[in-house]
Amino acid sequence: MMVQIIKDMDELKTFLKAAGSKLVVVEFSAKWCGPCQKICPLVHAMSLQYRNVMFANVDVDDSRVTLFSRLKRAFCCNGSGIVSKPIFEFCGADAQKLEAKIRELM
Repeated sequence: MMVQIIKDMDELKTFLKAAGSKLVVVEFSAKWCGPCQKICPLVHAMSLQYRNVMFANVDVDDSRVTLFSRLKRAFCCNGSGIVSKPIFEFCGADAQKLEAKIRELM
């Protein structure tokens, strides 16, 4: 599975609903952001490694996902399908921290 690009809230809600009880990792990024550019290929690699986890990307400048637009460079893991209640989030480009959390929550 690859990282799904999310353009608006309807797509995000559909993505989360389709995930069911699976763990979801949503990457909120921007093209101009250095840490985002650094971690993006690592998140894509994780999407190929962790096939039981669903991965998505929201470009905070290009998308209409206003609910999380404040979370630049943040990752949100959400296994419940509920957009408003992330179970883990962080900012930065620490791929090891993200991967450790994915393994913990799987």
